[in-house]
Amino acid sequence: MPLVKFPSAAGLEKESCCCGPDCCRGTKGGKKAGIFDRSIDPVRFASGRRMTAVGEIPIVAARLGLRDRWGALRVRLGIGRGRYAIAPGLYALGSPDPWSPVFVTANYKLSFDALRTKLPGIDAWILVLDTGGINVWCAAGKGTFGADEVAGRLEASGLKKIVFHRTLILPQLGAPGASAPEIARRTGFRAVFGPVRAADLKAFLDAGMTAAPEMRRVRFSLRDRLILVPMELAGVVRSKFFLAGLGLWLAAMIAGIRGAPLAGAAAAGAIFAGAAATPVLLPWIPGRMFAAKGAILGVLWASAVCLIGGFPSGGPADLAAAAAVLLFLPALSAFLAMNFTGSSTFTSLSGVVAEMKVAVPVMLTAAGLGLAAAVLAAVIGG
Repeated sequence: MPLVKFPSAAGLEKESCCCGPDCCRGTKGGKKAGIFDRSIDPVRFASGRRMTAVGEIPIVAARLGLRDRWGALRVRLGIGRGRYAIAPGLYALGSPDPWSPVFVTANYKLSFDALRTKLPGIDAWILVLDTGGINVWCAAGKGTFGADEVAGRLEASGLKKIVFHRTLILPQLGAPGASAPEIARRTGFRAVFGPVRAADLKAFLDAGMTAAPEMRRVRFSLRDRLILVPMELAGVVRSKFFLAGLGLWLAAMIAGIRGAPLAGAAAAGAIFAGAAATPVLLPWIPGRMFAAKGAILGVLWASAVCLIGGFPSGGPADLAAAAAVLLFLPALSAFLAMNFTGSSTFTSLSGVVAEMKVAVPVMLTAAGLGLAAAVLAAVIGG
């Protein structure tokens, strides 16, 4: 009977990134989730089975199929992200032998796919940990990607009976939660941290599992940020606050309330400024706080709305409307920009907590005053 079961359903160590609520799905109360019971069956993406000393192991290819790409697209749009996990266990990439390298990754399928697609032509074993469907970096911060899970998964997979060597290659972003000395003490395997990006793994292996300084550097390029924008916007569109606001705006449009079209365009622009423009322009916007960066773009957009609406030259009602725009729109864009901290690579949990202590009261006050000014404008304008 095979020991591998797939359920159906040091200098590198640093403070982990702060993740948004979505990245922590699969855990409850900060505790390990156990075997992820909503995982994708290997039969759906495995290309075959390989017989080993402990039984059959699913074989996966380095190329993604149509179903893989469709699943990735859905997740990028924020659809089913909390369920996009594969069954933890051992997988064979290509035709590995007992001397083939062993890579360790999370059971978040995007992480798994990012690893295997960067290893074309390489025969290897992939040990997938049960991180509750969370990516490597976030799981390391929560403690689900660590020595405990490595030791338990290694034992459950029977890896010691499959390979002759005693080396595991872990992703560098797993270092905050995975202690190499502890893994060695508990498993007898040497833990080697690979490069930040899976694309550098081939060069890493060719160099005798030595990472060049550039491979250790965490980058957050324009392309990286652009990939995340659809998910940020999708999260906004699915929120209850957005749906409630959309309902009120539609009602105002139907009732023919003056200024409803401009109000809708103003809100849409603020959402775009916070959830899309701020991530794209992140390195070039002054300041360190994400909320402040979003507020800057929000003020610029609010100023443009005031000019378009002709508020500065109007009477008391227009002045109140201008105050509403200048207070509420920057608060909205600041909030959405602050939410992007969970997607960036250069924030930390302590840094985000410190930012929230300062930014949240300011945003709530500004939004509240803005709504009050909007009500005042409506009352004065009759």
